[in-house]
Amino acid sequence: MAGDTRFVFGLLLVTMVLFVSDRVRPDVVAWLVILVLMVSGLLSVNEALVGFSSPIVVLMAGMFVISQGLVRTGIAYTVGEWLLRQAGKNETRLLVWLMLVVAGLGAFINSTGLVALFIPIVLGIGNKTGISPGRLLMPLAVAALISGMMTLIATAPNLVVSGALQAAGLTPFSFFSFTPSAWWCWR
Repeated sequence: MAGDTRFVFGLLLVTMVLFVSDRVRPDVVAWLVILVLMVSGLLSVNEALVGFSSPIVVLMAGMFVISQGLVRTGIAYTVGEWLLRQAGKNETRLLVWLMLVVAGLGAFINSTGLVALFIPIVLGIGNKTGISPGRLLMPLAVAALISGMMTLIATAPNLVVSGALQAAGLTPFSFFSFTPSAWWCWR
């Protein structure tokens, strides 16, 4: 193995240990990795920072900010209370409402962020209704996955593939290119 390859694998191992140990914030670890790769000469400054010039990265960061804003302002918990008012203690109605709300929001908010947003909501609903949170979390995940196939911004791979198409000189996906596949999944 070449020296550079050993160095990269060693850096990867240190990065994984730092992520798993949770002693250093993940964003700091990521920045440190980029910095180490630049200082070592394995990446130029342009190569290390080129990803941040992508509109996809900016859009994804914005969606996570919006998701966190919904939690911090209390809107997320208001949604949970609204779900409880609509469904009452009926588990079937609750599942239907939960999946419809998550799928509807997931078309316009990153589905990963949406699941992170809804986990505390679902756990709270489970505690209030006596329904096992496990019976609510799987439908939450399914609705979020399906919502990822509804619009261009619903999940990162949609954006990445569209960006790759555009970079290759092909026609990128439109905002609702994915919607027919999501409709087929719900049938």
